Amino acid sequence: MLDSFLNVVNQVWDDGLYGIGITELIVSIVILFAGFIVRGIFIARVFKWLEKLSEQTESEADDALLETLKKPLGYLPITIALYVITLYLPLSGTPELVAQNIVKAAIAFTIFSTLSNSVQPIFGMFSATSLLTASMTMWLERAARVLIWVIGIGVILDIFGIQIGPLVAGLGLFSVAVALGAQDLFKNLIAGILIIGENRFQPGDRIEIEGELHGVVENIGFRSTLVRLFSTAPMLVPNKDLADFKVINHGAMQYRRISWTINLIYSTTQDQLAKICEEIEGFIKSSDQFAENPRQDSFARTDEFGASSIDIRILCYTEPLNLTDFTKVKQSLIFETIKIVRANGSEFAYPSTSVYVENTEKNPEDYDVVQDLSHEPQRIDPDSGGDD
Repeated sequence: MLDSFLNVVNQVWDDGLYGIGITELIVSIVILFAGFIVRGIFIARVFKWLEKLSEQTESEADDALLETLKKPLGYLPITIALYVITLYLPLSGTPELVAQNIVKAAIAFTIFSTLSNSVQPIFGMFSATSLLTASMTMWLERAARVLIWVIGIGVILDIFGIQIGPLVAGLGLFSVAVALGAQDLFKNLIAGILIIGENRFQPGDRIEIEGELHGVVENIGFRSTLVRLFSTAPMLVPNKDLADFKVINHGAMQYRRISWTINLIYSTTQDQLAKICEEIEGFIKSSDQFAENPRQDSFARTDEFGASSIDIRILCYTEPLNLTDFTKVKQSLIFETIKIVRANGSEFAYPSTSVYVENTEKNPEDYDVVQDLSHEPQRIDPDSGGDD
């Protein structure tokens, strides 16, 4: 009886799964675990050695490329382990064909994963030059990744004997049906292409739609653009809206303008006005906080007579600064203007209104004449029952 039981155990051990003995299965699992161990050693040792070599070069492109290839090339030891397993196992017929296809698919996945991850550093080299803008680089990078994976999935499906032609035809009919209900998607996609092609704005630019939004562009996507408002809240704006509205791109301005009108009291003399304008203009031109705009000179001039003041117009420019630094420059100009105005014996005016009271007392004789010429008002007795 014991011998019979041992024979059954031996039979199960030898037959295993689909004719593959349990010994072969255990060895296959060990080989697979060995592949994972080799992968860890490969990443830890080989890539560290390659990183040391890349640090000796001045270019940063090889460092970025090596970092992006670390993960996909890590699949290589596992793929080799799968191939060794197919050679070791006594496979035949359909199981052998399936195992070979799995190895081929793993190799294809490793190749296309490597290509997909190498897209970013390659396009990063173009973005460092003037050939492509940041948004164009981002879009081309995404399109290249999509194209690589479409081809890769097609290759993997072909390995398993799945026909691509009928699948593409079916997707074509499906895409027509989808297009009818996704017109806004295509409008946004085309608008995004126009935004990037016309270089209207780039990630990092400060844009404004008057009365709608004001913030910094973070990302230009296929369907929408992410704008970070100054409240730090993100706003997703459809691309077609940004293409239709008048967008002010503050990020592309050459200078930041300061245009003020200051009001001085009417008692300010002509000599004082001339001296105040001269000193303010001298401060603007001598300070390195302000820029020279070749299209418009900076100035400080007496502008007009206001309702309750003599107005001086101040116009100057600075380099494109962030808001914090720009307010520092404006504060410096305000302090200097206050100092100059008061040093020259003048003062700032504020809106005021003068009321002149005319003596309207009439001559009694004229009053009598008026009384004689006026009609006697009709007296209505409240008890006579007149209309309400």
